[in-house]
Amino acid sequence: MSVGSIIEQTTRIAIPFLFAASGGALAERAGVVSFALEGYMLTGAFTAVVGTSLTGSPWVGLACGIAGGLLLGSLHALGSIRFRANQIVMGIALNLLAIGSTRLFLKLVFKSSSNSSRVVGFGEGASPSNPLLWMGLAAIPAVAWVIARTPFGLRVRAVGEHPDAAESVGVPVARVRTAAVLASSGLAALGGVYLALDQHQFTDSMTAGRGFTALAAVILGGWRAPWAGLACIVFAAAEALSIQLQGLQVLPSQLLGMLPQLLTILVLLGRIGELVTRSGPPSALGR
Repeated sequence: MSVGSIIEQTTRIAIPFLFAASGGALAERAGVVSFALEGYMLTGAFTAVVGTSLTGSPWVGLACGIAGGLLLGSLHALGSIRFRANQIVMGIALNLLAIGSTRLFLKLVFKSSSNSSRVVGFGEGASPSNPLLWMGLAAIPAVAWVIARTPFGLRVRAVGEHPDAAESVGVPVARVRTAAVLASSGLAALGGVYLALDQHQFTDSMTAGRGFTALAAVILGGWRAPWAGLACIVFAAAEALSIQLQGLQVLPSQLLGMLPQLLTILVLLGRIGELVTRSGPPSALGR
């Protein structure tokens, strides 16, 4: 076990978290609960593999992955913003839809209930030649800049904190929230694209709870993108460390495999984010 291998593995594991957490932070600052991150990632992973398999181009796969995430994001915006459905219930429904539909189309397209055929990718994991690596590392700073420094970000913060006041001065609350949800779904889908092209195939339920971990990172970060990114790195480091320790066989592998999930549960139960950043959730979150 070397420091270099842990850093490389941490980076590789962190990229999907960073994509999803950046999207989650954006939507939640606009007042929309990001419970569907898992579904966005899973849909993005599957549609990316389908696009790459049909064309042989990972760039087409990337575009298809984003389109898949945007499709699911559109359903989320339609249900939770246009028809004002409960946002948590809507997120659960979309996650279940993503699990069921990807499983169905995996069987229809690839004639398998477990995995797709092999596809080409951009490069192995944390390779500098992989553009998704640099996009993932840039996602959190970019979202933080948009929220803090742009007119759109000002509107996002306004509709997340005081939607009635924002509407009274002419801010179109529904449109701003819809744009935030769509951007969130596209970013989270890129996390799934990275996973699928890194592994050169799609496997059933391959996101394995990463969307929920990213949501926990947003909460740990106090709904602030930079802190959420730091939380993603902490989660990724915990997972990388558990993998390395499993190789050394110093503790039962089952116990080590639970480490990232236990950390996530502790974050969700402890509301650590508010202690770290001295900030709570947006006032109108979920409303």
